[in-house]
Amino acid sequence: MPTPTAATARKDVPTLNRGFALTWLGHHTWKLVTRGARTVLVDPWIEGNPACPKELKQIEKIDVMAITHGHGDHMGDAVTLGRKHKSTIICNAEIHAFLQKKGLTNTAPMNKGGTVEAAGLKFTMVHATHSSGIEDGGQMVYGGEPCGYVITLEDGTRIYHAGDTAAHMDMMLIGELYPPDIALLPIGDHYTMSPREAAVAVRMLKPKYVVPSHYGTFPSLTGTPEAFREELDRLHLATELVVLRPGESLT
Repeated sequence: MPTPTAATARKDVPTLNRGFALTWLGHHTWKLVTRGARTVLVDPWIEGNPACPKELKQIEKIDVMAITHGHGDHMGDAVTLGRKHKSTIICNAEIHAFLQKKGLTNTAPMNKGGTVEAAGLKFTMVHATHSSGIEDGGQMVYGGEPCGYVITLEDGTRIYHAGDTAAHMDMMLIGELYPPDIALLPIGDHYTMSPREAAVAVRMLKPKYVVPSHYGTFPSLTGTPEAFREELDRLHLATELVVLRPGESLT
């Protein structure tokens, strides 16, 4: 599927006019460029990511990387990109220790419920229900607990990246404590929520916009945006569904 340019962007993708660009690089990898020209990469898996458009695999700068868990399809390029860009890497304590052993010194370890500031943005680590082993040299290394992030931008806009997760009741707390403007939710099923669970997550979170992610990369990820839309309609939710293709941006 060709990657749309600004001139060919689909008319059904809304324009928020908030000064940032949130680009889906495929799977659950997202690049955020803020109004302050800060670049954030959430779940750095680009080089081996079959859904990432080739022309987007090279990133000029990365100020901050945020890692939700230890699986290779979410942090597979963390060491390479961290060495190249000297990015601040936000992650849990166990992934911090792993990356430190790889020679990365710009890690910012934290844990759930906490907030750290990096590059003028706030990153709040929140709960996710998944696993987090790190495969390293044929061994499985403990990667701590998985998480999601609420990223608060310069103007107060909040973007919730759920990480890989099932639906969980903490989403009600996230919606209460850090009401998200945009929620990036996995819908692929098998390893994460399906469209049905993701719709219930939207009901708990109450975001203004929801963007589905983590689907279609592999045959096992069978959830679709069409099924997600049906589930949202069934629950009569007011949240606007925004469906992007890899390489497209919400701006």
